[in-house]
Amino acid sequence: MVSPSEKLVVTGALVNILSSIVIVLLNKWIYTKYNFPNITLTCIHFTITSLGLLICRHANVFQPKSLPFFSMLPLAFSFCGFVVFTNLSLESNTVGTYQIIKTMTTPCIIAIQTYFYGKRFSFNVKLTLIPITIGVFLNSVYDVKFNLIGIIFATVGVLITSVYQVWVGEKQHELQVNSMQLLYYQAPLSALLLIFVIPFFEPLDAFHGVFFNWPFEALVAIFISACVAFSVNLSIFWIIGNTSPVTYNMIGHLKFCMTLLGGYLLFHDSIQILQMIGIFTTVGGVIAYTQVKREEMKISSSLPTVGESHVKS
Repeated sequence: MVSPSEKLVVTGALVNILSSIVIVLLNKWIYTKYNFPNITLTCIHFTITSLGLLICRHANVFQPKSLPFFSMLPLAFSFCGFVVFTNLSLESNTVGTYQIIKTMTTPCIIAIQTYFYGKRFSFNVKLTLIPITIGVFLNSVYDVKFNLIGIIFATVGVLITSVYQVWVGEKQHELQVNSMQLLYYQAPLSALLLIFVIPFFEPLDAFHGVFFNWPFEALVAIFISACVAFSVNLSIFWIIGNTSPVTYNMIGHLKFCMTLLGGYLLFHDSIQILQMIGIFTTVGGVIAYTQVKREEMKISSSLPTVGESHVKS
């Protein structure tokens, strides 16, 4: 039987999966049709997320909590680093190479949480990474080409992404805030930092075009994308805060598979038999992880607390 907490996690995961798939496909359309600059679009996403949270605050959806500025800076900087190096990795590598190296995010998160935060992961949890890694490799094997600069960018991107996701969870617990309260401070700070990043990675004429030269339908698509991004950002923070960065990564692998299928069905992207096998292998690994975590939660909830153990003795 599914517990109420599990239902909430499933609901949050479904919101994240659906909104993430929508935004990936929508952004792909924006990039291919209008060649819209990527980091600028991310900056717009976080600006709209900031406005959305401001509206939620005034509607009493959540109550903001005063947070120390210097505690938020590392989170905002790591997010900007994640965006920059993800883009550099995509520019320098094929999509297949990018995806294969990206699978190292999960073991990297496990290593960070183990050695820096004293968390422990069972052998069964680590075992589920094997089919997931194999599945992603099969999905990407047709588009793998390695080069030194691309490997460096991708490796740094994985490290920064892992640190960012770990901090999203740790900051919520450390500062005793929920996902909306944390994102309320991080979103505008990240948007501001990205404004200073954009001139170094995107041509000025593209940035100028954001305000003057884009057709109306492109601006409508960008606004819809930004509204969906609000849902994506909020659900990411909620999932990591209420589960773990590893669980969020498992959901990410599932999204990757569904995005491949979405590209095949909507954009008629080619898909090979090995890629289809890879999708099922990855999904099987995610299901195995889910089952392992459910069993561990049942065992954990059935163990008596120190007080209960003392009374029974």
